[in-house]
Amino acid sequence: MSYCDTCVIRNQAICSALTTEELSALNAIGRRRDLEPGESLMWEGDDSLLVANVIDGVLKLSTGTEDGREQIVGVVYPSDFIGRPFGATSSQNVTALTNSRVCIFSRTDFDAFASEHPALEHKLLKRTLSELDRTRRWLLLLGRKNAEEKIATFLLEMAERLGAGGSDEWESPISFDLPFSRQQVGDILGLTIETVSRQMTKLKKEGVIDLPSRRAVVILDRQSLEDHAG
Repeated sequence: MSYCDTCVIRNQAICSALTTEELSALNAIGRRRDLEPGESLMWEGDDSLLVANVIDGVLKLSTGTEDGREQIVGVVYPSDFIGRPFGATSSQNVTALTNSRVCIFSRTDFDAFASEHPALEHKLLKRTLSELDRTRRWLLLLGRKNAEEKIATFLLEMAERLGAGGSDEWESPISFDLPFSRQQVGDILGLTIETVSRQMTKLKKEGVIDLPSRRAVVILDRQSLEDHAG
């Protein structure tokens, strides 16, 4: 039995476009790798040697600023694709935030395989365009929304990706664990850690969310949270 036969994200990942025979061929050039929190898979500016499907866990995409600080520019979840196919260098650092498992491929092997399988290339293009749309929404979040709207939008995004499997129809309450510290949330949203804590506490006092522990979040009233998100 191949890895693909037992893969829990097989129907959501880009390889869902392949036939059983094609999956077998893809499986032959891939391997699974487990990552611990803080372990990096790719580094900004290095040769683009690997691409990967995320099977389990959450990873961050980050870049370094001129003064040496880290800026988180994206987050990837199960079924997401990471790496730079057909590219010469890696554009971001890719680091595990939680215990994670990825299915990795040599970039040159994957490029050759994709060139021979148009359905996979098409799926990859659709995934890339979806990521572009998500990036544009994120630019709106960072550039135009206030602190309250940023936190509410961020929590909705986390709930959809971590708690409700990406469904647009989930109903509250829904629970999930944030893979970020409050400081990291602030770094992502361009807020101070004090502002993040203050806004989270405000939403809790209003009965919109509950915070059972430092990382746990329960959305009690989705509609209200959407209203706060603007």
